[in-house]
Amino acid sequence: MEVIRTFWNEYLVRLDKLRVTDFIEILILAVIIYYFLKWIKTTNAWAVLKGLTTLLMCWLIAYIFDFHAILWFFANAIGVGITAIIILFQPELRKVLEQLGKKDIMSPFFGPSNEGREVLQQEDVDELIRGVYALAKEKTGALIVIEQQIDLGKIIETGIALDSVISSGLLISIFEDKKPLHDGAVIIRGRRIAAATCYLPLSENMQLSKDMGTRHRAGVGISETADCFTIIVSEESGKVSIAKAGEIIRGVSGDFLKEQLNAMCKTGDRKKGWFLMSNKRKSKD
Repeated sequence: MEVIRTFWNEYLVRLDKLRVTDFIEILILAVIIYYFLKWIKTTNAWAVLKGLTTLLMCWLIAYIFDFHAILWFFANAIGVGITAIIILFQPELRKVLEQLGKKDIMSPFFGPSNEGREVLQQEDVDELIRGVYALAKEKTGALIVIEQQIDLGKIIETGIALDSVISSGLLISIFEDKKPLHDGAVIIRGRRIAAATCYLPLSENMQLSKDMGTRHRAGVGISETADCFTIIVSEESGKVSIAKAGEIIRGVSGDFLKEQLNAMCKTGDRKKGWFLMSNKRKSKD
């Protein structure tokens, strides 16, 4: 009980000395922790975090009851533990840094990374819409990735280079079943189809619907690692889905898809806001 009394006297009784800036700092930290936990809950690191929380509770109990041997163990293991945490959370830490980089906070200093790059024109959008919904009508699976600011060169290298103009006929021909190029994803760079049969990383989001197949998980996966815009056609249902920034909207109409593509072309919007707001309004699944 003496330990608890000391803890109370040293820390909790100081609450009356807090300044306004201290409350602001606490609020900022609370928001950061909240969004960090909300984000990490969708990854495999959530189980690791629960394990670390259990160890922390064990340390707290040992501290309260003054268990010398257990405290000695924790004290000597803390150095190795910090290194282990960095290793265990390395993929998640990398994703956090990548997402910060996507915010374009430093663009006034470094300039836009897509400067001088061609963007889709209205005729390209029309051809895309025509091809996508022709595939959907026949329930032909398709995966189309539109490159934006982040270069997809490494992904393009996994496929077969085409460098062709965007046309509905070519897209239908590529994804037609049992054709040599039907497997994998098509990458669109600028106003051209850069490559086909490209391999995409699968999403690690544990909260995605269990009825999603490999094609949908790959579409979401590439949108988690890059700022691209992905179109997915389901082979089972013929529904068209779109993915961006790790979010997916399933069962979108042609008008909605055209609206999003036109908005992307005209404004060059790289933020998630339009996508998340549209998710609430337009999702039909």
